[in-house]
Amino acid sequence: MILPPAIEVSRVFHHYGRRRALDDLSLAIEPGEIFVFLGPNGSGKTTLFRLLSTLIPIQEGNIHILGYDVRRDSRAVRAEIGVVFQAPSLDKKLSVAENVRHQGHLYGLHGRLLAQRQEEMLARLGLADRSNERCEALSGGLRRRVELAKGMLHRPRLLLLDEPSTGLDPGARSDLWSYLRELRDEHGVTIVLTTHLLEEADKADRIAILHLGSLVALDTPDALRATVGGDSITIQTAEPARLAAAIRERFGCEAAVLDGHVRLEQPDGHQWVARLVEAFPGQIDAVTLGKPTLEDVFIDRTGHRFWQQAAGGSA
Repeated sequence: MILPPAIEVSRVFHHYGRRRALDDLSLAIEPGEIFVFLGPNGSGKTTLFRLLSTLIPIQEGNIHILGYDVRRDSRAVRAEIGVVFQAPSLDKKLSVAENVRHQGHLYGLHGRLLAQRQEEMLARLGLADRSNERCEALSGGLRRRVELAKGMLHRPRLLLLDEPSTGLDPGARSDLWSYLRELRDEHGVTIVLTTHLLEEADKADRIAILHLGSLVALDTPDALRATVGGDSITIQTAEPARLAAAIRERFGCEAAVLDGHVRLEQPDGHQWVARLVEAFPGQIDAVTLGKPTLEDVFIDRTGHRFWQQAAGGSA
């Protein structure tokens, strides 16, 4: 039996006054996959997360989550999803167990069932020995685990996470991803998260890259990198615009100026390094050669560096 998409977004637009945060966005997320929305600040990730988690109404377009129309069945959607926000939602003066228990009350869990779910989640996330500790005494990584315990307590089929690695050290980030893969592989949970971290997005099954509210790329990490035209070559020079024009004229290939450097993409980049240095003696100060990355994909689709765009406002 073919299952319907876990999330289906169709022709969604969203505005804040005259500013368009989402621009004709359409995509589908399959059940049981880890899906990442990747983009710098201002790309539309936060607005989309708020729409998917039913925090703000849909202005234009349609969204279906687990077969429910978000416009008509938002209550049913909320019962089926777990949400972990970027901003902490813990009461730091309460213990780990108390935070989880009160979350259960919000979903109508009581008595023995709630006690069983609480024990299960704290054990699964390695928090059983911390259950009576106040959350204010926990590290950032442990607090994130408590947030996950709250989000998964009612056993949702879909888990939404907004910038889940914020404030986590590399070890805690690795633990987080191990748990997310376990949820996908052993429990069939569909996991959707937003991030501005390129290395985090690389761990997903599929990535949607957003730019100024539009979808500019959607595929697996490997497939996206394969769309870039070869190795990336970055040249440091005193006159980047002049050198870029000379490269285009001499070799008939595209060369762009980004952040004061000349950048081009070519197969067999190591051969091009020697060719460029020989063709333009004295004009090249340094050359960097690298395999295609997700940032190269972003540059290829938008004409901008990822972190250049990340300096903007959030949306």
